[in-house]
Amino acid sequence: MEPQLIAFWAKKVLALLILPPAGPLLLIGLGLLRTRLRALAWAGWLYALAVSMPISVNWLAARLETAPPISDAALAQTQAIVVLGAGVRDYAPEFGHPTVNRLALERLRYGARLARETGRPLLLAGGAPAGRIPEALMMYEAMETDFGIAVRWIEATSLDTRDNANHSAQILRAEGIEHIALVTHAAHMPRAQAAFEAAGLRVTPAPTAWLSNPDPEIQFADFIPNAKSTYAGWFAVHEWVGALAYRFTAPPPPAPAPR
Repeated sequence: MEPQLIAFWAKKVLALLILPPAGPLLLIGLGLLRTRLRALAWAGWLYALAVSMPISVNWLAARLETAPPISDAALAQTQAIVVLGAGVRDYAPEFGHPTVNRLALERLRYGARLARETGRPLLLAGGAPAGRIPEALMMYEAMETDFGIAVRWIEATSLDTRDNANHSAQILRAEGIEHIALVTHAAHMPRAQAAFEAAGLRVTPAPTAWLSNPDPEIQFADFIPNAKSTYAGWFAVHEWVGALAYRFTAPPPPAPAPR
């Protein structure tokens, strides 16, 4: 197995152990093994509560979702629209083959609207880390068949967001494109924008599908865990952990050119 794939799967396993629900359950389980570790059980319980209560999840997500909706004026200055993949649904018998999941569809829907309004060319980015059909091909089918929007480029060889950025930048710069509108979930935007800017592109964020709610009115229900908040909590923690990992694994800056 290639070193890049080994690093990819190692990162996935580590994330599985940290993110909910496995992360809190692991702490609780360890804490229940011995009386001296009871504090771990309480920590796991508090972790689970924090990532499933609307009020705390809203706080976690809101600090990621800082990019505002893209304006018409900002969109008019871009040269292309890039839509990032978000995963696949392996069992889709109604389609007869695997297809994009609902998260990817949220991004595709917004990307289709922007492309239809502006006529900007589209690049769809999504690889195949498990060796299956590249996600970008599934995105291509959905964009052209279901949304009726032509796709100019696909990036289908990436393993993660950083790869999306580096491979997409190579495609776009070969076409003379330096300024993009980047479509992804609002909570994913900080990490994605940083990766694409590090790849040398000028990025105007085009976020969609906010997890947080800016409504300042606090209600009793905000303290009751629910399924919607539990999912949003997983997404938010995933992005916080991902941002931390990217910070510690950032590639070194290029060496200055010799004089």
